[in-house]
Amino acid sequence: MDTLTAIRERRSIRKFQNQPIEPEKLERVLEAARLAPSARNAQNWKFVVVQDEALRMQLAEATKYKFIAEAPVIIAGVSLDPERVMSCGVPAYAVDLAIAMTNITLAAQALGLGTCWIGGFEQQKAREVLGIPERYKVVELMPLGYPAEAPPARPRKSLDEIVCYDRFTE
Repeated sequence: MDTLTAIRERRSIRKFQNQPIEPEKLERVLEAARLAPSARNAQNWKFVVVQDEALRMQLAEATKYKFIAEAPVIIAGVSLDPERVMSCGVPAYAVDLAIAMTNITLAAQALGLGTCWIGGFEQQKAREVLGIPERYKVVELMPLGYPAEAPPARPRKSLDEIVCYDRFTE
């Protein structure tokens, strides 16, 4: 599957089959995160791969999205430097983890797996469940598994609505 096809066909999956992920597929998905670019190539991240059912249930309790416990894997993207802000004023950790987790999403899609970006969770509770020290920040929780649904594509704005050339226009 080429990249643009993976992007076009990717959907947020909220229902998963009760089927484990093959270790080689999981490793490929994680390799996609490892290869992601980051500010200054610092790679100030950790990816906590949660496969234990009890821990997945506890993580689901830290969110309003209980379906994440149904996935055989939840990947927590953790920033090891949540205080760093780039010279443009944007937090580096949010950008770095968004890129890496997007790589995970696209690699998963290419391998026949589904994901869903979860940002609605209680930071402290997620840290406690995963044993993450206070100085770090959980940026995202991503359930990963074989889809048990095939949602339709959501509407997208046209290029004319989102692209300007040379200067910003409203």
